Amino acid sequence: MPATLAKVLIIDEMHPSIFPMLESIGLEADYRPTIKPADVCEALADFDGLIVRSKMRITSETINHARKLKFVARAGAGVDNIDAEALEERGIALLSANEGNRQAVGEFTLGLLLSLTRNIARGDREVRNKVWLREENRGEEIGGKTIGIFGYGNMGQSFARVLQSFGCRILAYDKFAPEKVSVPAEQVPMEVIQAEADVISLHIPYIPENFNFADDAFFSGFKKPVWFLNTSRGEVADQDALVEHLKRGTVKGAALDVLENEKLQTLTEKQQANYNYLAQAPNVVLTPHIGGWTHESYIKINEVLVQKINAILQHKV
Repeated sequence: MPATLAKVLIIDEMHPSIFPMLESIGLEADYRPTIKPADVCEALADFDGLIVRSKMRITSETINHARKLKFVARAGAGVDNIDAEALEERGIALLSANEGNRQAVGEFTLGLLLSLTRNIARGDREVRNKVWLREENRGEEIGGKTIGIFGYGNMGQSFARVLQSFGCRILAYDKFAPEKVSVPAEQVPMEVIQAEADVISLHIPYIPENFNFADDAFFSGFKKPVWFLNTSRGEVADQDALVEHLKRGTVKGAALDVLENEKLQTLTEKQQANYNYLAQAPNVVLTPHIGGWTHESYIKINEVLVQKINAILQHKV
């Protein structure tokens, strides 16, 4: 329990379980989910902590007046909307809740794969329009396939675990933390996945090094047509390249929970052209960034954050 009562500003919608959890570790919460981004900088002056989802980018300017700030906690997995270097320069801890929605993402990615390989989404659309096609919707089984997972952190590991009962061979490549790769996955170089995979799934964070990770050279490197899944961030896949390889058939189908620009009313001309293709393609499944979005994860994220915040307070307050 911290020696003094600390205050945390919450600027996004959160499950109400967050309030008793924070109180239990001696934190007073100021809940302002409707605060405008422009007002956050001044508001932070009196707070020891900030909890944010994706309302805004947290930059050096945002924390300029936050003299008491000890942590910024992201209620979710990715922290690409937070300037980690700016926080580090000020000695402010950056926390995230990757563990809170990993089960949700693993299950959801499996659902996307099943929807693709068994034509579930396409079949649903057809039957709703009184089109009854059985042979045309004959699908493929997951069992026996080789699955390539790029990024083997919380999300990649979760997807591997839910695949275990299908009898797949699971290959994993993690450039930054290869030591994380363990059973049920086999650690291999990227070239092995490109040579042997039937399905590829991205579970990598959006950092500068990963921008357009899946580009034309990436897709061209596969020795056979693959199913492509992306539940990480839209920026890690070159949408131009993906559309081109869908057209060529080198990508058999794609399931995307994320897009390069998720503000669909602000698409550029090129983005709109890609979106139009993806939206009408029968071998593409699109969902609105809901992979980690479950009723259970909504609470689990709070639990993980509060545990991490408490650890910070125990050392710093």
